[in-house]
Amino acid sequence: MGGSRRLAGLGGALLLAAAALDAEPLYVPAVALLVLAAGAAAWVALAVRRITITRTLRRTTALEQQPVQIRVTATSSRLLLPHGTLEDPLLDAPVALAAGRWEHTLALEVRFSRRGRHVLAPPVVTVRDPFGLARATITAPPVEVLVLPAVLPVRRPGSDRPGDAVGRRVARDGLAPEVELDGLRPLRPGTPAARISWAAYARSGELLERHLRPDGDARPVVVLDTRTASGGDEDVLDAAVRAAASLCVHLARKQGCALLLPGDRRPHAIGPGLAAWPALHTRLALVGAGGAPSPGALTGRTGVVFHVSARPLVRPPAGLARAGGQVLVVPAALPGRPASFTVAGCLGYDLAAGRVRRPAVAS
Repeated sequence: MGGSRRLAGLGGALLLAAAALDAEPLYVPAVALLVLAAGAAAWVALAVRRITITRTLRRTTALEQQPVQIRVTATSSRLLLPHGTLEDPLLDAPVALAAGRWEHTLALEVRFSRRGRHVLAPPVVTVRDPFGLARATITAPPVEVLVLPAVLPVRRPGSDRPGDAVGRRVARDGLAPEVELDGLRPLRPGTPAARISWAAYARSGELLERHLRPDGDARPVVVLDTRTASGGDEDVLDAAVRAAASLCVHLARKQGCALLLPGDRRPHAIGPGLAAWPALHTRLALVGAGGAPSPGALTGRTGVVFHVSARPLVRPPAGLARAGGQVLVVPAALPGRPASFTVAGCLGYDLAAGRVRRPAVAS
């Protein structure tokens, strides 16, 4: 209210001058200035007490680049809206309040290009008296939006057409749980003849059956490694997180899969119904750089492992390598090896298809 204070100061000075000089003609403008200053301040103070600002979001959780509708409303109770402006960080310029109305509403839309928590700065209503002498502001509380990594389709390399190299790779390895042994044990009644180890019988004369690994360990696993190359490029990290999210949804819808996040001791299962996906999707939105998968977390698993890395590796991290069924998903092309698929700007390489001839970066 700087204008009204200066006006009141001028009126007070005139009043003192009139009293000191016994100049009666100065009393009239002095009192007029004081009354005008007091009226402007009272107008604004009363208007501020009656105005409320509300900001409503249709959703507080959204995917990257997904539009979020926002509704900002300035309401005055018992009084019509005074002169003033409504400012919002999402607006290019302040919007003048429609004087003489009870309510003013703005409909906005915002998109976020990066995952994570985003705090929207509060909207502000600035109220002025009709003469522009006094002003005051009302601020709404800030709101937070959680932005989830986008889920993008798996495509053929060098093409915009969708491809299912991921599904074919999983299907090719899908028979492994029925032939991979977890050891031998004494033959139990009712065991099919196909399970009997005739080689062991020939050596020892004892009937033994092959014990197979549990079917639950055969689901494909997506492993996320958020350690970045030198410089810590956030774009590369976000691409790796999008690739992990996209692979999880792609694999889970087909037969179920699991996700191993940095620091976790075991993968988290995701069924075809995606019931466990929202919580894991939220964790992916908040995962930071520098996280490494826990060594030994894949012990006992027989399904295909998709190692998604934010740096250009040529082989899985130590402690997570398996004899077979490994796919490396990295943000850069590997010389000497054709990619099997692309997803979210990353390239997928089936490590069972051959060896990289000239690795550019060592793990």
